[in-house]
Amino acid sequence: MTQTTYQKCLEEMYSLHRFGIKLGLDVISRILENLGNPHRTFSCIHIAGTNGKGSIASGLAHILHASGMSVGLYTSPHLVKFNERIVVNHVQISDKEIVDAYQTVKGACDTDREPTFFEYTTAMALYHFAKTRVDWAVIETGMGGRLDATNILNPTISVISNISLEHRFYLGNTIADITDEKAGIIKPNTPVVAGVTQKSAIAVIEAVAEKMSAPLYRLGRDFRVRRKGDRWFSYFGMDHQWQDMRTGLRGNHQIDNAALVLACCEVLQQKNVPITLQTVRNSLETYQWPGRLEVLPTSPPIVIDGAHNLMSARVLGRYFQSELADKEITLVIGVLDDKPFQSILQSLLPHCRRVILTEPKIDRRMPPEKMFDLAKSLVGDTEIVMDVGAAVRHALKITPSEKGIVCIAGSLYVVGEAKEALAKMNLPG
Repeated sequence: MTQTTYQKCLEEMYSLHRFGIKLGLDVISRILENLGNPHRTFSCIHIAGTNGKGSIASGLAHILHASGMSVGLYTSPHLVKFNERIVVNHVQISDKEIVDAYQTVKGACDTDREPTFFEYTTAMALYHFAKTRVDWAVIETGMGGRLDATNILNPTISVISNISLEHRFYLGNTIADITDEKAGIIKPNTPVVAGVTQKSAIAVIEAVAEKMSAPLYRLGRDFRVRRKGDRWFSYFGMDHQWQDMRTGLRGNHQIDNAALVLACCEVLQQKNVPITLQTVRNSLETYQWPGRLEVLPTSPPIVIDGAHNLMSARVLGRYFQSELADKEITLVIGVLDDKPFQSILQSLLPHCRRVILTEPKIDRRMPPEKMFDLAKSLVGDTEIVMDVGAAVRHALKITPSEKGIVCIAGSLYVVGEAKEALAKMNLPG
């Protein structure tokens, strides 16, 4: 296998259609059937929601692996390299294994239409997990739920993290419509762990769960948390009260994500999966999830956070206000053209001293010029640097080391390009 072969596989995948929410499950079903239904060889947890899917998925994968099981983790998008999407026991799929999975799936594609990019990558992940004989797989939806390619699964637990207005063209224009799409991952008699808070979202999930005879465990009703300070909390669950827990991830919202992880652990314990409190405690405190309030101890420090939609931008804005109020924040930001950039900028820029608008190398990027007038009205010191890497280097140059901090946000694609650029720099720490 040559690097050229690996790159050719990626180029072929990237040339496929990016989205397919309305296309149905027929194609992924046919591909997996031709592969011998690899998804039926392991147990899995299936996760949908607007934000927090990756944090929850990674936390559960860490706990299951620390409990002695072989575990696959499938998430999207990647930040720097495609291999990040498919992980077994904390090890990313190798270039050679990607070529093998791609060519195997390609050989199974005698379908009525060409698979989308996400259908292809989902089939590759499920094939790879079966080939490496994982005991468990923790799998994140791509978009939505009901017709997402991952919904071919019959999970042990379904998780719905939270709901906000996103991808309206594909999912619907109201919270209830979007919840209905995401609640499509609920399976008959399969426990559901949910973190939704809006009345309309709760009503939809409760109705679907009842229709499916699926036991529903909801944050705030069946389990809850009491915050105790920086990342510390107590958990009050269905069967246990776990005091003095701590999450390794920054941000107040990560405590709610941790609560969903712990509720899943309780459901797994009910099913006699061998998970101990000490394993849960150690794994929760030590695991990390790149690109989500990730702090680099450089000089000046760097905060990296996707903040790729309005809900996550508001969370980051609250973090600026509560944790970085004494800092001069230089914000490097680029967003995609399907996001409400006005509201995102209004959530973040009032906390910043200076702003650098940029754009990632993806066709769905929003031109920085479109954001400039609003950004300039919010922060006088606003400029445009088109290349993400150049924008990061410029931000580090103009931000004071003593009281300054650089934040990179607005899109996981921007974060990925920034991380790639930062890896090439010899940064002072």
